[in-house]
Order: sequence, then structure tokens, then C-alpha cells
Amino acid sequence: MEINMVTQIISMVLPVLVMIVLGRVCARTGVLNDERHAGLKAIIGDVLLPVVLFQAFFTAEYSGKLLLVFVLVFAGCLLSLAAGYLLRRFVAPYGRFMPLLMTSFEGGMLGYSLYALLAGAGKTSVYAMVDIGQTMFAYTVFLAALKSAGGEKLTPRAMLRNMLTNKACVGMLLGVLLGALGVYKAIAPTGLGTVLLSLMDFITKPTSALILLVVGYQLRFSRKLLRPVATTLGLRLLVMMGVMGVVSAVLFALIPYDKLLMLALMLQYTLPAPFIIPLYADMGEDGEYVATTLSLGTVLTVVLFPLVAAFSLM
Repeated sequence: MEINMVTQIISMVLPVLVMIVLGRVCARTGVLNDERHAGLKAIIGDVLLPVVLFQAFFTAEYSGKLLLVFVLVFAGCLLSLAAGYLLRRFVAPYGRFMPLLMTSFEGGMLGYSLYALLAGAGKTSVYAMVDIGQTMFAYTVFLAALKSAGGEKLTPRAMLRNMLTNKACVGMLLGVLLGALGVYKAIAPTGLGTVLLSLMDFITKPTSALILLVVGYQLRFSRKLLRPVATTLGLRLLVMMGVMGVVSAVLFALIPYDKLLMLALMLQYTLPAPFIIPLYADMGEDGEYVATTLSLGTVLTVVLFPLVAAFSLM
């Protein structure tokens, strides 16, 4: 591998590692406590992330290609969820929430940040093309399955309420609506378009660093659960590799190959399961297993990130 490529990979990977380590240092030293962490997450979730998602979907290219990617990614999430139900006996007695840990992705808190490091902040609309399918899956099928695992039922009305009260989801939906209506294309060549994009860029610049700091703070490990957690992550990685292979093969058999889109798919399928799992269901005794799996899944994403970074430079 050329020295220049190694340097470029390090320049992408090092900020991720440094911010996650700083998050752990902040947790250890008391710079961040649970109250400050909650405040930081609120800023990210209620202010920065909605703007990131709005910008990505507002500037996205709406075409038959986006619809195709949406359908394939959504179907891939269904397939991996089904695989989770078939494989959950391998992590007994933790099989109740295991299928939820086998599907969907933490695109909001990790995907956009890491893709911006790989392709540049101005290219996140490509990642949005991949993310929209799993986001809609997360707020429909995934959330219903999660509530069911927690002993509850999710009605269509409650599902819609969850979507419309989540600021990140509202940012995404508003971006999709205005982008699909052609508002961005209409104002892009004008001074208004330049000012709006400049404003959104300014707001979203600190998002990646703050998200990774939060991720570092909330990493949790439990040694007694390493066997079921390692089994879950190993099975998830195998399933995701298979699903990505099928999705990418079908996709690029129907449309011309697009390296940035392939990069978005590769990154997506290395991400951990959604961090919302502990927020929307009563984990009970499985809470520690879920938290440890999400934490080590994040570490696995960081471990795989240099491979994705190397592909981006080829």
C-alpha cells in the first residue's frame, strides 16, 4: 500500500479514534457526567442531527435510482430481521432482543459522521439515499418488533406519533418533501441557495466530533456477557455481509456502478444496530446484554472503518 494512501486512511480513522477516546476520558475524569451527557445528546438529537438529515435529503437527487435503493435496503432489513429470529437460539437465554440487534443501523448518530469523513460533508446526500430505506424501516417494522419484544403493542397511530415527535425524523421528512418537490434545484443557483447551504454547513460542522464524543462516553462493557455478545456480533457481521452482497449485486445489475453509492452501502452494513433500542422498550434483565452489544458493535465499526476508508481511496 502506498505511503500516501496509508496517510489518507490514518487521517480518516484517527479523528474517529481520538474523539471516542476523549469521550471515555471525559467519562473517567468527570468532565462529562450523565446530566451533561444528556444535555449534549439533546443538542445533537434536537438541533444538529435534524439539520444534518434535512440537508442530506433536501439536496438529494430524487429519481428512480433512489426508489430502487430504498426498496432494496428496506427488504434487506426485513431479511436480516428474519435471520435474527432464526438464529436467536444461539444466544439463549438472550434471544428476546437478539433479532433487533441483527437488523437496521445507527445511521443518524454514526453513519452520516463517518461518511462525511470518507467522502466529504458535501456528499452526505449519497449516504442519505441508502439511509432513507433503513430509517423508514426503523420507525415502522423495527419499532413494532421492538415494542413486541418488550411486551407491548404498537398501533399505527402511535407509530406515526413517534415519527412526528422525533425531531431528527421530522428533519428527514421535511428534507424529503422539499427535495422531492424540487425546491433545492430551484434555489441552488441563486444567492438564497448559497446562503442556505452555507448556514447549514456552519451548523452541522461540529456534529461528527460531538457525536463521537458522546459515543465514547456511553461505551459500556460486561465481561460476563462476552460470549453471547461476541456470538451476536459475529452472526450480525455474517448476515450483513450476505445481505450487502445481495443488495449491491441486484442494485448494480439494474443501474450503472456508482463508487460513492457502493461506499455508502459498505459503511452502512458495518454500523451497529440502532441506539434507540433501550429507549423504546423495557429491557428488563436483558438491558446489560443489549448495552454491551451496542457498545462492542460500535467498536467493531471502528475496527472495520479503515477497510472502508481504504476502499474509498482505491
